[in-house]
Amino acid sequence: MTADVIACARAEFARLRKWPAFWIVLGTWIVLNLVFAYLFNYLAYTSGSGSRMSNGRPREVLLQLMLPAAVPEVFTQGMAMFGGALMLALGALVVGSGYGWGSWKTVFTQGPSRTAVVGGTVLALVTVVVALVVTAFVVDTGVAAVIGAVEHQSLSLPTVGRAALGLGTGVVILGMWTLAGALIAALARGPALAVGLGLVWVLVVENLLRGVAAIFSPIRAVTDHLPGTAAGSLAGAMRAVGGSASPGVLDILSRPASFAVLVGYIVVFALGAITLLVRRDMA
Repeated sequence: MTADVIACARAEFARLRKWPAFWIVLGTWIVLNLVFAYLFNYLAYTSGSGSRMSNGRPREVLLQLMLPAAVPEVFTQGMAMFGGALMLALGALVVGSGYGWGSWKTVFTQGPSRTAVVGGTVLALVTVVVALVVTAFVVDTGVAAVIGAVEHQSLSLPTVGRAALGLGTGVVILGMWTLAGALIAALARGPALAVGLGLVWVLVVENLLRGVAAIFSPIRAVTDHLPGTAAGSLAGAMRAVGGSASPGVLDILSRPASFAVLVGYIVVFALGAITLLVRRDMA
């Protein structure tokens, strides 16, 4: 990693830090994560009685899912679809805005090489993903500890291995979707179309294709290795407590297979975005 790439990453951080849309996307994911993982489940738990089913799960299962030991499982369940959609939008906005504002043209004609500039942007995005996953983990652990204390339950933390597995799962899933957004923005040369296409793919197209595969099995070899399928399978592999799955969480691929597929997508999306931005005319 060259000094130019690191310098460009720092410059990208300086831009993102002052960009309201950046903080809105990240803040939205943290809030949604807390609402769906803890607020709704806690309301369902407290409104139940005895061992009655609440929110589609037995009350005792809901309570176990809201304790600190379950954080690696819980905080990854929303990443396959809703978290991925938000991070795809972020990647598309970061890269696509450079076309709309004309900043790619400006920076490519000054200072470092195109490769260093684009590499710095990709590095900045990856760093943002890692920081977001760690922040979500810490916030969720704090909220789970409060719930555990209020309900007089165990405040035992997840094992180091389990925590590392959850953090790694989150980074790979959100990293893949973020770089997918960056690639689509590079292809579309703008943020609006890239965000629209990306969200349609994440929320609609893949689900339809999997539905078709259930009827026409020959295409299952393709649908089983789509980005959303791999992300959902990796999130699904984190389930330990049990209960109904979150939207987008699947069990189609094993953990090693889904991890390998996602890493492959990360490499392809990153190289694709860099290649397009470096080699293509900005005009």
